[in-house]
Amino acid sequence: MSLVLDEHREYLSDKLRLGLFRKAIRKTVKPGDVVMDLGAGTGILGLFACAAGARRVYAVDAGGMIQVARELARANGFGDRVIGIQGLSTRIELPEKVDVIVADQIGHFGFEAGVLEFFRDAVARFLKPGGRTVPHRISLHAGAVTYPRGYRNATFWSARPARFDFSPAQKIASNTGYPTDARLLKLISNGGKLITLDAAAAPVNFSAETTVRVLRKATMHGLAGWFSSELAPGVVMTNSPAVARRITRRAVFLPIERPIQVVPGDRVSIAMNITPEQIMVTWKVKIADKSGNEKARFVHSTMRGMLMTAENLAKTRPDFVPRLTPWGEARRTVVDLCDGQRSLGEIEKIVFERHRNLFDSLDRAAEFVTEVTAVYAEAPEEVREISARLQQTAW
Repeated sequence: MSLVLDEHREYLSDKLRLGLFRKAIRKTVKPGDVVMDLGAGTGILGLFACAAGARRVYAVDAGGMIQVARELARANGFGDRVIGIQGLSTRIELPEKVDVIVADQIGHFGFEAGVLEFFRDAVARFLKPGGRTVPHRISLHAGAVTYPRGYRNATFWSARPARFDFSPAQKIASNTGYPTDARLLKLISNGGKLITLDAAAAPVNFSAETTVRVLRKATMHGLAGWFSSELAPGVVMTNSPAVARRITRRAVFLPIERPIQVVPGDRVSIAMNITPEQIMVTWKVKIADKSGNEKARFVHSTMRGMLMTAENLAKTRPDFVPRLTPWGEARRTVVDLCDGQRSLGEIEKIVFERHRNLFDSLDRAAEFVTEVTAVYAEAPEEVREISARLQQTAW
């Protein structure tokens, strides 16, 4: 079974999530609306929109799942209303503005899966004035947790595996967020809301803070981060470890440098700086007793958790003079040959002849050409399919 398809099986197995999206779309989509299903996957949100009376749904997905979405739409009697478009939403065009944009690209901590940056672009280019979005708002929350197993995993590198010093790897591990089943994250404080973002107009980066109160004596190993999303007025979806009625999406464990004993009444101040597009998070944690005396302070950042080589860092310097590798030259050859005149077969043969040092057979060259054209070449067959569907469907 395709692992991509199996991932969507897991999504569709979450009855709570499906029920909340169905309810939100019923509240948001009006009969006759045109809808954009952003990052469509199986197209389930588009099917909900059709059931709610949408006149047309543009299902947009960059991967091969778009074909599954097209076939599912036909299988459920909505083939005349759902138009599948393969491509990144930031690189495609729609033939008309839409009344509603729907998406389920909400990450473990609310922002990582791209919902904010993709929504920002889609709203600016595709949404009619006064249009609606599902989700409407996304809130980020955090709280103090005890999580011995997760902390052991995060500090594995400090235990001298195989009797060698792995401390450089430990610096990376301590500055990494770990997606975790919310049931394993045992909150020892109340949950604090860090920030609420308008899904249609979230900033490129933002800072947020909250203070939570420790509720029981425990060993604090770090923070839990989760989201709550207002899909529509009165319809809220969350992956919070503090509630039983949560979707199956994992939350995030953010470790601190060392465990610390906390008691009821202690205060944990949490400050974060977040850049969603780079999935960059800095978490600053200060723990004080009920009298305000500081017990500990920690600063972590995924910037320090990135796997950056000296070679990659050198390439980011403003004075770096880039030069294509042989593989880069081969990619440029493919792009240059996509002139609207040559067939794919002709391009494959030329690339093979020009770059014999890279490919031991025409088949290998053909695989490479397909990888490039799949991303950068237009698909005229798909354009004709869209045009035909538009002509068949009443505007």
